[in-house]
Amino acid sequence: MRKERFTVTYRLSGNENDCKERAKGILLEQTVELPDHLVPNGFIRDEVIGQIEFFSQIDELTWDYTISYLADSSAFELTQLLNIIFGNSSIKEKIRVEDISLGPELSEHFNGPRLGIAGMRDIVGVYDKPLICSALKPMGFSAEQLADLAYKFAIGGIDFIKDDHGLSNQPFCKFEERVKACVEAVNRANEKTGKRCVYAPNVTASITDTVSRIRFAKKEGAGAVLMMPGLAGFDTMRSLADMDEIALPIISHPALLGPMVTCSNNGFSHRTIFGKLQRLAGADSSVYPNYGGRFGFSKGECQSIDHGCKETMGNLKSIFPSPGGGMSMDRVPEMLKVYGNDVMFLIGGDLFNRSSDLTDNARCFLSLVGRD
Repeated sequence: MRKERFTVTYRLSGNENDCKERAKGILLEQTVELPDHLVPNGFIRDEVIGQIEFFSQIDELTWDYTISYLADSSAFELTQLLNIIFGNSSIKEKIRVEDISLGPELSEHFNGPRLGIAGMRDIVGVYDKPLICSALKPMGFSAEQLADLAYKFAIGGIDFIKDDHGLSNQPFCKFEERVKACVEAVNRANEKTGKRCVYAPNVTASITDTVSRIRFAKKEGAGAVLMMPGLAGFDTMRSLADMDEIALPIISHPALLGPMVTCSNNGFSHRTIFGKLQRLAGADSSVYPNYGGRFGFSKGECQSIDHGCKETMGNLKSIFPSPGGGMSMDRVPEMLKVYGNDVMFLIGGDLFNRSSDLTDNARCFLSLVGRD
């Protein structure tokens, strides 16, 4: 009986013969890293090296090759799994990971998101409408100034208030001071409104500091955390998601992941890097630039991220797509048609731009998703 395998679909650019040869190179490069004539017969040739399962032509100079790999080769570790998916081949030109598909045995080794869409909805008590999120900014504000913003946003009805990704442990706004001040401000607002607004501090740092910060955030009463896997590593985020003593939802930010998707014939597809890999690494919400904002993602690419966040993927929960990146409030009705209700809209700068009354701005944002 054949042992379980998982598949990776690679999009290759070039003529038919070139793509065929590069596909043969990938299945060796990602496993034994030997020329074909040196691969030992038996188990290694029959099972360990990648196997081309099928291929299809996309256009005159684009081909998709789906290659399967032995699940055991992953060692059931996220780091090694990513290494097999795209380790050395990521250094080569004209190869893009278009999709991944894990078998049931492999997917069972990863817990994925702790809460996912359903659990995030339980936290804030909103079950039939989109969630809304904003960011504390700008860098340079003190902990007290940011806490004042958090209070105003929470009073206005924002569900998740996250640190802007540039907030860390700067001398002018120390992490512990900011967490204490913002948790207190959000709790005070929740007592007044009866709602369940959540503050998510940025805990991204070195591995030792990240663990220390997330434990501090949990102790002080933060209801979620912000992580940047492009900076700290996907497996670091997975490790945090698996920490039972923490058990906080993770909002994933795309910092430094841009080069993985901005070239159409290299890196990863948007659906894979901002959808499927985020779930595999334990994110409960994936932040990414919405189309039409100040970044260059297309509508189709954003829709593919939405699918990657929600489509069936073994035992892994679906997560909230969180489009942001310069999104304006007047585009929310359009976004509702694109994403439906299972989305967490992120508006930062435009929430400040509408007027000087941040609480009223937040209430306007809330009303735009049908939650007066």
